[in-house]
Amino acid sequence: MELRHLRYFVAVAEEQNVTQAAKRLHLSQPPLSRQIRDLETEMGLALFERGANAIRLTEAGRVFLLEARAVLQRAEDAVSFTKSMANRKQSGVRVGSSASSSVEIIPRALRAFQYTNPEVTVNVRRMPMRDLPRALRSGELDVSLSVYGSPEDFRGLSVEPLGTYPVRVAVHKAHRFARLLEVPMTELAKETILEAQGHTKIFLPYISGLKTVDEYDSVESLIAGVETGRGVAVVFQVVSRIAGGRLVLRPLKPSPEPPPIVVAYRKDGVSATIAAFMAAVRTAKLNTCAKPLVDHA
Repeated sequence: MELRHLRYFVAVAEEQNVTQAAKRLHLSQPPLSRQIRDLETEMGLALFERGANAIRLTEAGRVFLLEARAVLQRAEDAVSFTKSMANRKQSGVRVGSSASSSVEIIPRALRAFQYTNPEVTVNVRRMPMRDLPRALRSGELDVSLSVYGSPEDFRGLSVEPLGTYPVRVAVHKAHRFARLLEVPMTELAKETILEAQGHTKIFLPYISGLKTVDEYDSVESLIAGVETGRGVAVVFQVVSRIAGGRLVLRPLKPSPEPPPIVVAYRKDGVSATIAAFMAAVRTAKLNTCAKPLVDHA
């Protein structure tokens, strides 16, 4: 399987028509159809349901579409980052973020920063939450936004809280929890819990009795797992912006205190440009402010 196979699959999935996808890819229809069939044969799965005038994704196809897009985006990010390093664009800002922290804060911060610094390039990379502190310490990143795990995770770094998101349980529309206004903790403990990027471990100090049985590399994959009925997930309310109407989110009872969203950086690596970006991040903080944290630097 090569990246071109993923690009072909995404184009057909988005167009829901092989002819239109072939035009978009500047290919003829027969080779494109063959490539899609070869992909399905290699995976041993039907990715599309084929009709007279259009094709639709199967359940497996919908899950694979999320993963294919993520892989293609990661490849683009890798090329962009490598070119940036090769060209020594030292005037730019390299920002890493986890999914939960990037949905609201990153767009707000970028608008505020680029208004006053239009000539500065900001490279934003989505990374697993566990990798962000390491990337900061190594100099791969200048700033990171993520959920606050433990003081040890951020050892040697400066950390500022930006606010909190309410904790919710995400379920399939047909799940029994979807009919409840609140989900008791005792009932949650009976369910199959799905996890993304170690998020459930972050919630464990606040929620007892959870047992993770399956782990996903991204929030998008987690959403697909819940949607297909493999289990439920403990997430932040902001995940609803990613999932749309595909999942139902319900409060927990009693409501746990959520861990804060934080911005972290190296105190000894703050240039004037990074300081300006940090100022923009502070203006973009969430409505619910978290408690101050001890400086870890």
